[in-house]
Amino acid sequence: MSRREFTMIAKTMAGLEDVLAEELIGLGANNLEIGKRMVSFEGNLALLYKANLYCRTALRILRPVYEFRAKTTDEIYKKVKGMNWFEHLTEDSTFAIDAITFSDYFTHSKFVAYRVKDAIVDYFMQKTSKRPSVDTKDPDLLINFHIAHDKCTLSFDSSGESLHKRGYRVAQTEAPLNEVLAAGMILKTGWRGESDFVDPMCGSGTLLIEAAMIAMNVPPGIYRKSFAFEKWKNFDADLFDDIYNDDSAEREFKHRIYGSDISREAIEIASKNVKGASFEKHIQLAVKPFEEYTQAPSDKGILVTNPPYGERIKPENLSELYEHIGERLKHVFMGYTAWILSYKKECFDKIGLKPSKKVQLVNGSLPCEFRRYDIFAGKRKDMK
Repeated sequence: MSRREFTMIAKTMAGLEDVLAEELIGLGANNLEIGKRMVSFEGNLALLYKANLYCRTALRILRPVYEFRAKTTDEIYKKVKGMNWFEHLTEDSTFAIDAITFSDYFTHSKFVAYRVKDAIVDYFMQKTSKRPSVDTKDPDLLINFHIAHDKCTLSFDSSGESLHKRGYRVAQTEAPLNEVLAAGMILKTGWRGESDFVDPMCGSGTLLIEAAMIAMNVPPGIYRKSFAFEKWKNFDADLFDDIYNDDSAEREFKHRIYGSDISREAIEIASKNVKGASFEKHIQLAVKPFEEYTQAPSDKGILVTNPPYGERIKPENLSELYEHIGERLKHVFMGYTAWILSYKKECFDKIGLKPSKKVQLVNGSLPCEFRRYDIFAGKRKDMK
């Protein structure tokens, strides 16, 4: 069973598709195709388990099981009812349906989900006179039903709760960075633990913890309580145990990770999360405003940060903050590569440095830029 290859789809955030594809290739995926916020690929059952456990930039891993065309909900009902549901469920199982529609034929995704549910329930009622129940909280089988125009794809969601919910976060600040975005940002920089890592506006510590996991090659799914595939009828517990307990790829990290924030409360939260992820030995935290840095924590390294954007900060304070960032980078972090994620062009303008790279990313619903600055000692023209 585990050797047979099949198609899977890994969902991600806008701008991270290329990094996710690299991760999947590293795990042994074949026939990759990059789409919008997704990568489709082929592999076996072991790869399905690995993708859930190891992919830092995947939000969920879907396994498409049936594709067909339909223009009415009656057609959908007939096709879904025609499947062999005994392969996947019993009359005592629970299931839930997540329907997504991009179609002129189907404008109400809830109604589509309702018809898919009817088809499955009626299948069992006819054959056993008993019906499986719907459980939206913790179903035995989570079904993803996707319609694009008239193309319907029924997939099983192997992840369950979104994979950005790693399981190490015990507390959070008001607007924590999504873990998948944080990991994607770090992977985009090319840093893999070869130097010290600094986040001087670390909030609840997401970038710091994701950096530690990347540096030591710790699987991000290791802290999670469960994955949806563990309830599947074909779940291979021995195979998953072998994958879960294999730490042969973990690396030693010889540098340090430094995090600081102006808010004492944020650092207390970060400290709890760092402890939750068991990285106290590698991550050093301090309550410190960025403008108070008089020296860098080490001679050279990488600085990655996500400063406030102004959603909860006054415009004049925001201008001042970004001026301070530029000024501290120039005077304190010489020899560093700095990467900054922000939302407003005027904020970047206040930094007053020329970026060597700009990457488009999305944070929440905000289109952001992730800019790289190479901080030279002295003026740039003196270096030539």
